[in-house]
Amino acid sequence: MKLEQIVLASNNVGKLKEFSMLFAERHIQVLPQSQFNVPDCPEPHCTFVENAIAKARHASQYSGLPALADDSGICVNALNGAPGVLSARFAGDNPKSDAANNAKVSQLLADATDLSCYYVCVLVLVRHFEDPQPIIAEGIWQGQWQMQAVGENGFGYDPHFFLPEYQQTAAQLSPETKNTMSHRAQALRLLWQKL
Repeated sequence: MKLEQIVLASNNVGKLKEFSMLFAERHIQVLPQSQFNVPDCPEPHCTFVENAIAKARHASQYSGLPALADDSGICVNALNGAPGVLSARFAGDNPKSDAANNAKVSQLLADATDLSCYYVCVLVLVRHFEDPQPIIAEGIWQGQWQMQAVGENGFGYDPHFFLPEYQQTAAQLSPETKNTMSHRAQALRLLWQKL
């Protein structure tokens, strides 16, 4: 299947920038769903994969184009996998705030001894709204929660997501380095293979 344009089922500017860079290598234009006036899609499910499928179908239905949805977040082992699918609005969504989300995780982990965590990214590509066989790919990126925020790059939980093998947070990595190893990059490599 030859893809030239896809709609990204997200209004997240950070994700749009990251996916545009990653897809540019394949000469595929990534368009924001806002360009098609796609309303926000409800995300009522408790799993990344169910939410990603719902978002991809929703964006494809409104745009008439193939759509890519990313449902991703951070899972902290000491918090039984929270924030999980609620990562973007863990501290509430009025308004959504990366700083508030990060502060809440740090507060909940104040007395924890296990600071292991991991990013999850589930990508779903639908060729059309009623695609009976969505292409699904998952990436997982292991790290440690770091109480002190460090780094200017990235977004979301990146300033607290410490990578022991690099002795840096994800927010300290260059975008080019991050795009070779992140949960999103891993899921995208798998998606390319499946395409």
